[in-house]
Amino acid sequence: MSDKRIEDYALIGDGETAALVHRNGTIDWLCLPRFDSEACFAALLGDDENGCWHLRFEGETGRSRSYRDGSLILETEITCSQGKARQIDFMPMRAQVPRIVRIVECLEGEVSVRNEMRLRFDYGRIHPLVRGAGDGCVMAISGPNAVSLEFDVPIEFADRRFASAQRLGAGERACYALTWFPSHEETPARIDPSEELGSTETFWREWSGNITRDGRYSAMIARSLITLKALMFTPTGGMVAAPTASLPEQPGGERNWDYRFCWLRDATFTLLALTRWGLDDEARDWIKWLRRTVGGEPIDLQPFYLVDGERRAIEWQAGWLHGFNGAQPVRFGNRAEDQLQLDIYGEVIDSLYQASKEGVGDDDDSDQLIRLLASRLEEVWQKPDAGIWESRGEPRHHTYSKVMCWVAFDRASAWLEQRDTALSAHYRDLARTVHAQVLDEGVDEERGCFVIAYGDTAVDASALRIPLVGFLPADDLRVRATVAAIETDLCRNGLFARYDTAATEDGVEGSEGAFVAVSFWLAEVYHMQGRIDDARTLFERVLGRANDLGLLAEQLEFGGDRQLGNFPQGLSHIALLAAADRMQRGRGGAREPAQSK
Repeated sequence: MSDKRIEDYALIGDGETAALVHRNGTIDWLCLPRFDSEACFAALLGDDENGCWHLRFEGETGRSRSYRDGSLILETEITCSQGKARQIDFMPMRAQVPRIVRIVECLEGEVSVRNEMRLRFDYGRIHPLVRGAGDGCVMAISGPNAVSLEFDVPIEFADRRFASAQRLGAGERACYALTWFPSHEETPARIDPSEELGSTETFWREWSGNITRDGRYSAMIARSLITLKALMFTPTGGMVAAPTASLPEQPGGERNWDYRFCWLRDATFTLLALTRWGLDDEARDWIKWLRRTVGGEPIDLQPFYLVDGERRAIEWQAGWLHGFNGAQPVRFGNRAEDQLQLDIYGEVIDSLYQASKEGVGDDDDSDQLIRLLASRLEEVWQKPDAGIWESRGEPRHHTYSKVMCWVAFDRASAWLEQRDTALSAHYRDLARTVHAQVLDEGVDEERGCFVIAYGDTAVDASALRIPLVGFLPADDLRVRATVAAIETDLCRNGLFARYDTAATEDGVEGSEGAFVAVSFWLAEVYHMQGRIDDARTLFERVLGRANDLGLLAEQLEFGGDRQLGNFPQGLSHIALLAAADRMQRGRGGAREPAQSK
């Protein structure tokens, strides 16, 4: 079994799905036709026989890669014994059907390239039926899925793989295209790869041209925003947490989850990141997705939804896949869909409130939702829940969950101040009640710090959000004590865990790595406390762990240099953007309490 590294992958996408391209030029992961569809290339979680697409160069001696500036077009320069080549991988922005286009250009001398593809549907389990489609094309079919292959040279099919080989001289190029379409429909018309490349570059250059490019961290900011754009499902405006599933949070471990869904918890984080950097159209689309998805009565939020707003993502295991470097089980779907997570009420209400302040959602739909959500939360806020980290252990009264209940009532009170003064006063009083309870039950008497749950003594890095949401100022003694406790209990090799898995029963065996977003949150809090040098040092330490393309997974290895968890992770890049904004634009402040104090 090969030793794979998450950071070796690059991302390409078309606004509805994405593929991962290894630095050796192999596409190891692709779900079609959308992020949460079944994979037709699943070697990422298995081996070549589970589906992949190789491009191999004879006599290769070295390679380097980068994105074309301001785009999601991946370019790799390959040095061979007799020449030099450029490989271009991209997905045209979705028109009717998804496509991957690969172009090889010979830059110097001569190069020989062999193209080899294994198509495997149903997450690497099913071999397709293959037949010629005329005009030099080949078609592969499996149930509702059909794929058309267009190569510049005849395509051989043997041993359940497609292959072709070419020798190119300087100035010559080879083009390969994969197109998915519903198997009951006609094969889409052939494309001109050069035209597709031009239109794709134009799209990305025009879109990213509005991103501010000055400042110390401008390159990472631009790459993070492009990555977030790539995680957005254009038809609905939803954003997946990551385009992958079951990448382990610890090498060989069992903390392997499917993140190809839209988490409500990320709602405010996402909104503020988009509006802060001027991406108002994407912010409006996200808010529209949010309102459509959570609407309806009886209103009862679940932690995440599918990209089109559907609710069901039943968790199951793919026993035929041996996992990323053997990490099992390989899970698809996510059982957390049924959990009670109280903090998401605060995130959704806060996102609607913040959207109105940014001018992207102040209307009757938002008013109705805020009223329904606040009313429902009033019924359930005193219940134990699974918490922000989606614990699979027994429900508890998680401190951060109660903080976010305060956020929900605080923002609801502010929203209703000019609309319904009596109801506004009611939620203001309720917010005060929650605030007092958190300070009474969520603080350890001996250490003076916030704890993971009422009655516990362990700390949790989610408490770093307390000053960021305006619950307490950053210089409050309890916040300072919490930062000190996190530095003592959750820090290893200059990085931070979200909680101590050995000290907390979360229903899953094993440990995990350093949580990227946590380090960025802490950098923000340091900055708010006037610890500017500490903030910048921590921020740049984590930036230094991004891969050569500026991409970050969910977690980082404490004792090594590996990235861990699903990749690239939206929350990691959202937290990066928030911290970068604070580093570049001054000391900054938190979201202010709206009404309740």
